Amino acid sequence: MNVADRSLRRLTEWRSAKGFRVRTQLKPYLLLLPAFFFLTMFTYYPMVKVLRQSMFTKPHGERAEIFVGAGNYARMFRDMAFQKAMKNNGLYALGTVVPSIVLALALALLLNRSNRFNNFIRSLFFFPTLIPLVAAAGLWWFFFFPGYGLLDYYLAKLGFSETHWLGDSDIALYSLMLLTVWKNAGYYMVFFLAGLQGIPQDVTEAAVIEGANWWQQLRYVTLPLLRPTTAFVLVIAFMQMLSNVDHVIVMTKGGPQNSTNLLLFYIYQNLNEFYDVGKASAATVLNVVILLAVSIVGLRVLERGIHYEI
Repeated sequence: MNVADRSLRRLTEWRSAKGFRVRTQLKPYLLLLPAFFFLTMFTYYPMVKVLRQSMFTKPHGERAEIFVGAGNYARMFRDMAFQKAMKNNGLYALGTVVPSIVLALALALLLNRSNRFNNFIRSLFFFPTLIPLVAAAGLWWFFFFPGYGLLDYYLAKLGFSETHWLGDSDIALYSLMLLTVWKNAGYYMVFFLAGLQGIPQDVTEAAVIEGANWWQQLRYVTLPLLRPTTAFVLVIAFMQMLSNVDHVIVMTKGGPQNSTNLLLFYIYQNLNEFYDVGKASAATVLNVVILLAVSIVGLRVLERGIHYEI
């Protein structure tokens, strides 16, 4: 074999090896390509389109859109209904996320031991999660019915007068909070049960040997080791709070006097009742930004504080 043949052979081997490396590097991207395509079509493209629509307006009776920049956002922030919806959302978050998580954690601690009775009780608490929110709203509408509802029936036996649970602007939002806590607590309980099952038994036994009582075990062992679970549940709870609106539409339609108007219902109302696409798009962009901020801050800040030094 002469020099030219050896060079040609080395060149062929180099090209073959390079082609193999390129194919190996491209393979993961090719496998991800179908998922990326559908993600783009059904998630990112609608987001970009909504962002564009939030900067345009279309006068009634005309086809041409007019660029208004941040005009829709300015109109939205000046809207008293939007200000009320944001205030309601903050109160709704405080009144649903915190009680739901505390109740779910308490249930998980009580039902952590696996036996037939606990499994049955777990199923009872998890059952509301299986009911669609629309159906749950219909069920609780019967509970809240003034005078004849289940709540008023039993409260009347205790001497309380008739209460307009959904018709009184002072308590209507709290009634929706009660429904949300009832529906979500069992769902979050499942995550806390999984987190408790993942805590090493020898860590708990070491705390018992050191003389830690129940409260000290909970404070210094269980809760620190449950921080990843708590962070995850907190993010899920905030996302559900910002993305559920079915019960508002079924039970109150944002009333009375906008007392139960939440951000998502504000978007629904502007789009389907007022046909104000620009303002509805601006509110949607704000909703997405809040969701992203909650997800990023919740996961990074809370998980950063995890310590396993016991």
